[in-house]
Amino acid sequence: MSRREGRGAGARGERLITALDIGSWKVSALIAARGEDGGLTVLGTGQRESRGVKRGYIADMGATELAVREAVEQAERIAGTNIEDVWVSFSAGGLVSSIASVEVELGGHRIEQEDVDQLLAAGRDGIDPNGRMVLHAQPTLYTIDGLTGVRNPKGLHADKLGVDIHVVAADASPVRNLDLCVRSAHLEVKSIIAAPVATGLACLSEEERELGVALVELGAGVTNVSLFCGGVLVGLTSLPVGAADITDDIASAFGTRRAQAERMKCFYGSATASPRDNHDMIEVAPLSAEEESGEATRITRAQLIAVIRQRLEHLMGEIGKALKDLGFTGPIGRQVVLTGGGAELKGIADYAQGLLGRTVRVGRPRGLAGLPDAHSGPAFATLAGLTHYAAADPVDLRSTLYESPIVTVKAPGSAWVSRLVTAFRTNL
Repeated sequence: MSRREGRGAGARGERLITALDIGSWKVSALIAARGEDGGLTVLGTGQRESRGVKRGYIADMGATELAVREAVEQAERIAGTNIEDVWVSFSAGGLVSSIASVEVELGGHRIEQEDVDQLLAAGRDGIDPNGRMVLHAQPTLYTIDGLTGVRNPKGLHADKLGVDIHVVAADASPVRNLDLCVRSAHLEVKSIIAAPVATGLACLSEEERELGVALVELGAGVTNVSLFCGGVLVGLTSLPVGAADITDDIASAFGTRRAQAERMKCFYGSATASPRDNHDMIEVAPLSAEEESGEATRITRAQLIAVIRQRLEHLMGEIGKALKDLGFTGPIGRQVVLTGGGAELKGIADYAQGLLGRTVRVGRPRGLAGLPDAHSGPAFATLAGLTHYAAADPVDLRSTLYESPIVTVKAPGSAWVSRLVTAFRTNL
């Protein structure tokens, strides 16, 4: 038996979870196994450049499907196993979050499971997505005779029983496009998860979510600003600007390719400046091949940082407005956590803290054993959060009480066999 066959046979005996994060800059996949103690161990990861996604929306189905297939196949090779279904993130704009509250009369008798079921059924009927597709409809905390924050009401006596249901909805068409793209890669979609919900599980503690914290995901094309309080996500908004706009600004300002601009941002860029930056020189590759024979342009690090800070100032201003509109003020408006690829920029936490006037830290994924160093930064928080969400598998009224709004067409045979046949035909 080969090493791969041996690992694959062992992995199939475990409970596997595969997460798939489709972003504007990269498509990444992660395969993890859940042990008997509930711990999560990473078996394999994969990543490919995202060429068909713009501002979080799928703009090229073929290019995105190819990136998905290649990222998943890379993770499968490393893990030594084959997977058939995935948990997918949705990070495009148009996400809305709300709390639906419902209350029923009990007449003072002891609360049984039947009472809870009837309450949740009433809550389901009260949800109004306003033409959007419901991604999550999760019961959070219960209320007994006005007493809030009850986790399990069964066995208690009450005159009135209530519950708050956390609802996250999105525009239907982008979600359907995402679902179709993944299924076209011959992968079954277990569920589509709103990125802020997943990311919050990966890099926020339970106490932070309880006390109140803002999560700012600095993606390549979209910045998601979400607010957690009382243990749940209570509000979110999306800004159509991200870290890729900084890259474009650098490319435009110094006349270079996007790939070179991204490299300059990652290796030499910073959100904070120092006197030494005026003396550090950076060579800039020309934009066109005709110019490559000439002398390379040289700029100071201070010039690069000035371009970066100009875009960051605008972005932080928009984030500050979003936090204010979400009601992130007063006692709960004190801490902000930055994640996403944009949070890897040097000095960004200190810079954001100065402009937002709040405590700011960079959030990184945690709680996964065997996570490679290359995937342990804030850019992979959503990917790790999907794994945590899948392992927790929370109660969701949408999946139990709603008919699925996504049409599922299964290919004959297993998903892995279908993908193998597709790859064989492609190579021919």
